[in-house]
Amino acid sequence: MQDFTPRNPDFARVVADSFARQSMMETLGARLVSVAPGHVAIESTMPAHVRQQQGLAHAGLAFSIGDSAAGFSGLTLLPPAQEIVTSEMKIHLLAPGAGERMLAEGRVLRAGKRQLVCEAEVWALAGPRKTLIAKLIGTMVPVNLQEE
Repeated sequence: MQDFTPRNPDFARVVADSFARQSMMETLGARLVSVAPGHVAIESTMPAHVRQQQGLAHAGLAFSIGDSAAGFSGLTLLPPAQEIVTSEMKIHLLAPGAGERMLAEGRVLRAGKRQLVCEAEVWALAGPRKTLIAKLIGTMVPVNLQEE
């Protein structure tokens, strides 16, 4: 089993700051729900402007918050002065995005020096009902932050 000990003791603040710089998340009505070593959860209110023609959440919403949750789960394990970007991501759409909110739970599967394999599950939340609507898996790549 792989050790998911953060290499940056300030990982939660780093993730929160990076999330705050993603204007796309604001557009999607998304907020950071939880941050732990190797795990991040993001919730979206599913605003009207991110719905498809049948009134359901657009698959792009599921992909965006799933990709971000997976990527930020990887960021929790990186050393200071590194950020993370998605190299590739695959999504399996499993059910319609019907509900009031969406929850993406990202986690690291394997953390290497040059790449991290991460996954996310995206759930539609409607009252007490929680439906798995998408599963994502992808590769994340650490990048060095530019010094100013």
